[in-house]
Amino acid sequence: MDLIGALGEARDDVLTDASGALRRAHLAHYEASGSETSHERLADLFALVVESLKERNLGPMTRYVEHVARERFNAGFDIGEVQTAFNVLEEAIWRVVIPRVPPADLVESAGLVGTVLGVGKDTLAREWVSIATSQRVPSLDLTALFEGVAG
Repeated sequence: MDLIGALGEARDDVLTDASGALRRAHLAHYEASGSETSHERLADLFALVVESLKERNLGPMTRYVEHVARERFNAGFDIGEVQTAFNVLEEAIWRVVIPRVPPADLVESAGLVGTVLGVGKDTLAREWVSIATSQRVPSLDLTALFEGVAG
């Protein structure tokens, strides 16, 4: 089964796993929002991961995360709370989806999921710092870190 198919098939299991992990993290603002709201937020993020992978387009993820950063910052969330939401979703994807992907496709699938969620986390951090300091923070060019790496 391909990555998109595996994600679609595993959606409910991923969200159950991630929601449980988010509850166990005891994050003040997520607890105050309630389990249902937290689950819906994770579902929105999961849908964006799938959309980004299907379309091979990170624009919707970036725009969504910029909005979430402003919204959560203004609501008094700590950036660590929001980063944890990304992390529990990513961990749930690894636990639930990756075992369903054929071994020959694992490297590419892991890279794709990691890229989409990595861009989300990077965007969140940059937007958060921009809001907190009232200064635009540019994206980092990390390509030099990968020059010369054998493929």
